[in-house]
Amino acid sequence: MPKDSAQDNTTYRTWRLDDPRQTLVLASRRDRLPEVVYWGAVLPADEDLSAIAAAHVIDVTGGMLDENPDLSISPEATRTFPGQPGLILRSHDGTPLLPKFCFESAKDEAGTLELRFTDAGNGLHLIASYATDPHTRVITTAAVLESDTPVHLHWLAAPVLPAPQFSDEMIDVSGRWCGEFQLNRTAWSPGMRYRENRTGRTGHEHFPGLIVPCRGATNTQGEAYAFHYGWSGGHKMIAEELPDGRRQIQFGHASRMEWHPSTRFATAPLYITYSSDGLNGCAVAFQRHLRDRILTPANDAPRPVHYNCWEAVYFDHKLPVLKDIATRAADLGAERFVLDDGWFGRRDDDTTSLSDWEVDPRKYPDGLGPLIEHVRGLGMGFGIWFEPEMINPDSDIHRAHPDWALGSEDQILGRQQKALNMALPEVRDFIYDRMAAILSEHAIDYIKWDHNRVLPMPDANQTRGSYALIDRLRAAFPHVEIESCASGGGRIDFGILKRTQRVWLSDSNDALERLKMQRNAALFLPMTVTGSHVGPRVCHTSGRTLDISFRAWVAAQRHMGFEMDPRELTEHEATVLREVTRWWKANRDWLLTADILGLDSTDPAIIAEQHMADDKQRFVVFAGKATTSAQIAPRPLRLTRLDPEAHYEVTLANKDAVPALSRGPLILKDGPVVLSGTYLMSHGVTLPWSFPESMWVLEGKRL
Repeated sequence: MPKDSAQDNTTYRTWRLDDPRQTLVLASRRDRLPEVVYWGAVLPADEDLSAIAAAHVIDVTGGMLDENPDLSISPEATRTFPGQPGLILRSHDGTPLLPKFCFESAKDEAGTLELRFTDAGNGLHLIASYATDPHTRVITTAAVLESDTPVHLHWLAAPVLPAPQFSDEMIDVSGRWCGEFQLNRTAWSPGMRYRENRTGRTGHEHFPGLIVPCRGATNTQGEAYAFHYGWSGGHKMIAEELPDGRRQIQFGHASRMEWHPSTRFATAPLYITYSSDGLNGCAVAFQRHLRDRILTPANDAPRPVHYNCWEAVYFDHKLPVLKDIATRAADLGAERFVLDDGWFGRRDDDTTSLSDWEVDPRKYPDGLGPLIEHVRGLGMGFGIWFEPEMINPDSDIHRAHPDWALGSEDQILGRQQKALNMALPEVRDFIYDRMAAILSEHAIDYIKWDHNRVLPMPDANQTRGSYALIDRLRAAFPHVEIESCASGGGRIDFGILKRTQRVWLSDSNDALERLKMQRNAALFLPMTVTGSHVGPRVCHTSGRTLDISFRAWVAAQRHMGFEMDPRELTEHEATVLREVTRWWKANRDWLLTADILGLDSTDPAIIAEQHMADDKQRFVVFAGKATTSAQIAPRPLRLTRLDPEAHYEVTLANKDAVPALSRGPLILKDGPVVLSGTYLMSHGVTLPWSFPESMWVLEGKRL
């Protein structure tokens, strides 16, 4: 509850937000912007928040100001704050503005808080909002700036958070094409960790997430704080340690993305969470929040096993071949067939026809109908590829409307294409009409929505325009699911996932590369949105040859699919693929709502995760062996989040894959073993010996 403030340094306005795992306390003095004075484990209900605020104050010594400037929810340069300010703007005539906000009002209701502040001299208003979620343990926060007259915005941070002092490092996420979700650990030191994505989309390079583990934190234990900025147009992150030792975290749109003066600017939602049980606590919070609060499913049907024809035929579309491939995919267990790039215009390669969204009569003289009828006759749904925001210079639409392209005429092309200016209503109307015509004419229930190049410059209006187009199509065709693809994982964030139902994590179908990518991505993404496909025997992006069992089980860790030419499969490979697919179908109902938990393996060769059912009655462990172990025999693998007093029946689901070189009498090879939760979490389960590039799958059932 807020408390009244007097005009001194000893009385505070205070507010607190709680969920079952965390408390966030804000406090302000003398009507100034508040600062977060506590964020962590749940405080007692009768905690004196003024005492918390007073105890939060740090000392003053020689060489310092007589009072420490507040590390507020929007640090103000005009109050001599020594670090990065939370707001940078200038007036309509270009004069820099130095805001100085004072308290105006607060709306403090169950689980939500809205704070309003005013700078009367500059005619500015800052609104900070917070909302808790007792189910997911995620706090959603955002900032809005309003101005009495138009102003130019350079930088607006979502409400600023402190970073913990008991932390030695931070973990952020980088990547590249076919190498998404790489974790970087950076030591805290005086100064700033500054990451900015100015590519105009979420980007392979700078996923908008941050985890700050406290000392000693692992996947399964210790404290950690996590952040995700839900915006698809490029972001900026600041993680700064001030000279006095305090630390701040800022997230917002990439700077200078607003090209025009305005009277209102808003950040995207910043999702934050605190965990007392390691990185898994953060991961589960984000997985649940995305799955249960942000996603808008297109239907209630189970997630179908996916088949995509891209790596089977590329641009070489021949109706008899596609029908044959569809028949084989259905026989393997596929439930959806996706026709990828190459069905429109004169699209024989990637140099032409983007934006000419009309069926190519050379390849489909009778239209798409015969293929769709064949696919649906096999019991599969039908999906189709679009890249709506892009245009090739060699296209009818570019020749008719070169002014629709974003950027200069002599810009560097990307994949032989430009981006369309999505801020223009006439562009959005044109794309909508072309896509709606295809969706209206055919029984299509899925779109693979691609975005294969970065923008020539960052522009927030581009992202807002893309959102508007997707929202319009979703409203008109609510049954159509959409996958967000951008050369693989170049547009994955909670902003795009508010409008889509699936992401293509990476263009790499290399199961070994996927094993690590999927584990890292699960810090933010649940199984239900994460597409993973069984690729060709020889991977098209890495050249690596991998066994079918390993490829299939890695795909079964997420939303399973196939993306290879099924004509290449041997009888053995087809049998294995059918078996794993049947297993996935039999378990998907509970797996799609399970928590994905990273396991702390004592063997760095093992990348393992545990999928825990929502009711805690069952689990499955995927233990992937990425390389050769240093020691001879496998080390025990500790499980997590089991009931210590309960007993579990543990079965090796793929014991038929035990190699001849595994010669010991392990009980798991012969049948299930019953062990206590205490044993499984304290000692761990002992797995059979295996070759590198293989996977053990353990099923657990509480007795």
